[in-house]
Amino acid sequence: MKTFAVAVAATLLLTGTAQAEPAHVAHASGKFEKFSETAKAVTYDEKVPSGAKVLVLGVPTISGGTTVILTLKGLLPNRAYGAHVHVNKCGKEPAAAGPHFQHVVDPKQPSVDPAYANPHNEIWLDVHTDGHGFAYTSSTVDWQFTDRHAQSVVVHNEHTHTKPGEAGTAGPRLACVNVQF
Repeated sequence: MKTFAVAVAATLLLTGTAQAEPAHVAHASGKFEKFSETAKAVTYDEKVPSGAKVLVLGVPTISGGTTVILTLKGLLPNRAYGAHVHVNKCGKEPAAAGPHFQHVVDPKQPSVDPAYANPHNEIWLDVHTDGHGFAYTSSTVDWQFTDRHAQSVVVHNEHTHTKPGEAGTAGPRLACVNVQF
């Protein structure tokens, strides 16, 4: 993993960015546990068991986009989960992570308008675990975190809905991992 991160960083240095603030590689890993001020990954529900592992990697692309990779291990087997990048850090309560990070912010919150709540304006990382509770997914958007930054990835109870009036929703928040995008 360190070799990959070094290669990505070297590529960024060679290509540079024209943004107000250069994009950077974001990385977080850990085991889900009950909330504490030092917890990297927090579980709020037994559907994400304490001790399950998480890895998040956010990489700016040369073309000016961002790819986010999410790997989960030790979740319930053969189960769908939703996941999204959120604005705030994880907290004692699931709502502390705030809304989804949106590249173009919906003026009406909570955002359920598909014009804003969609996988091009937000980072959606829905997964389905295998028989061993392992899941991997990635999402690439055509924008980077520059002046505004996200601070977490939240795991939700179900895959993300797309219909008007419910777009972007994925049920209760089950877990959260702090990531400085």
